[in-house]
Amino acid sequence: MRSMNLLDSWVQNFSIYNQTKISAGSFLGYIYSSPLVYPKVQRGFVKKPVSSLAISAVITKEEEAIKASEEKMHQEIFNFKGYMIEKANTVNKALDDAVTLKNPPMIHEAMRYSLLAGGKRVRPMLCIAACELVGGDISNAMPAACAVEMIHTMSLIHDDLPCMDNDDLRRGKPTNHKVFGEDVAVLAGDSLLAFAFEYVATSTTGVAPARILAAVGELAKSIGTEGLVAGQVVDLSSTGKTNVGLDQLEFIHIHKTAALLEASVVLGAILGGGSEEEIEKLRRFARCIGLLFQVVDDILDVTKSSEELGKTAGKDLVTDKVTYPKLLGLDKAREFAEKLNSDAKAQLSEFDPNKAAPLIALADYIAYREN
Repeated sequence: MRSMNLLDSWVQNFSIYNQTKISAGSFLGYIYSSPLVYPKVQRGFVKKPVSSLAISAVITKEEEAIKASEEKMHQEIFNFKGYMIEKANTVNKALDDAVTLKNPPMIHEAMRYSLLAGGKRVRPMLCIAACELVGGDISNAMPAACAVEMIHTMSLIHDDLPCMDNDDLRRGKPTNHKVFGEDVAVLAGDSLLAFAFEYVATSTTGVAPARILAAVGELAKSIGTEGLVAGQVVDLSSTGKTNVGLDQLEFIHIHKTAALLEASVVLGAILGGGSEEEIEKLRRFARCIGLLFQVVDDILDVTKSSEELGKTAGKDLVTDKVTYPKLLGLDKAREFAEKLNSDAKAQLSEFDPNKAAPLIALADYIAYREN
C-alpha cells in the first residue's frame, strides 16, 4: 500500500479544488468540451437602429449555429455510443463462441446463463481500447478481453451466493444459484475462472509468447490474495463494524473492484505491444477508474432503485456495509469521484488524443453511469 491513500490525499487538498459540477445527463457534452468555434459573421453597415428583439433573434441564430457546429465536430471526433455498441456486439459474439454448450450440459448452461446475461462489457472494452491505443489490433486483445469478462462473471456468481452477499437479482435476472442451485453456481464460477486462463494461453495470436506469459501473470495476480480475493476477505470482515476507516475502505476497493479493471487495461497494453512507460501510465489510469467505479457503485446503491440498477438496491445500508457515502457523505463522495475521473484522464495526456478518445469516454461513462 502507498504511504498515503488516494482519498486521504484528496481530503487534505480538498480546499484547492473547485471543480465544475457536471450533471449525469450532460456528461457526453463534457467529454468533448473544447473551445467554441464561432461562425464567421459578415460585417456591414447598419442603416437603422436594431431593436432588442432583432438582436435577440440574431444571437439565438448564432447560438444555434455554434451548437450545431459543436455537435458535428463532436460526432466527427468520436462516436462513443457507436463505439460501445460495436465493441459490445463483438465481445458478445466472441464470448458466445468461446463458451459453447457441450457435455456435461448443465455446467455449460450455468456458465452461459451468467456470462451472456448482458452487462455493459466495460472490462473487455477497456482491454481492447488500451491495446489499440498502443498500436495493437483488436484480435491481439480479444481472448484477454473475453477472459476478464469470464473472471468478472465468476466474481459476480460467487459474490451473490448466500455465504457471501446473498443476493437474488443480477443484471435484472435471478442470480445463478437461484436458477441452478448453490452447488452448480460455485462450479460454474470455478469453470469460468479456469477457462479464462486456458483461453488467453491458447487463443491469443500475433503476440510474442513472453507478452502472453506476462499477461497471464498479471491476470492471476489481480484475482488472488493480492487482488480480488484480498478485497473480498477484508470486505466480509468489515461488514457491520464501526471502526473501519478510509485506509481500510480504499484497500477493499482497490483490491476487490479496481484490481480487475486495472488488469483489463494493463493486459490490453501488454498484448498490444506497449512500452514499459506506456503500460505504467495506463496502469495509473486504470487504478483511478477502478476506484472510481466503486465510488460510483456506492453512490448508485443509495440513490437508485432495484429496477434502475438491475440488482438489489440499498443492500449496503441493510447489511451495514462501509461505503464512501457512509464515511464521506453523498456530496463529498461525488466530489471524490470527479477528482478520480480527472486524475485518470490526466494519465492519457501524452497519448494520441484520437486513439485515447475511447478510454477518455469510458472513464466518463464509468463516472456518470446510471446503473
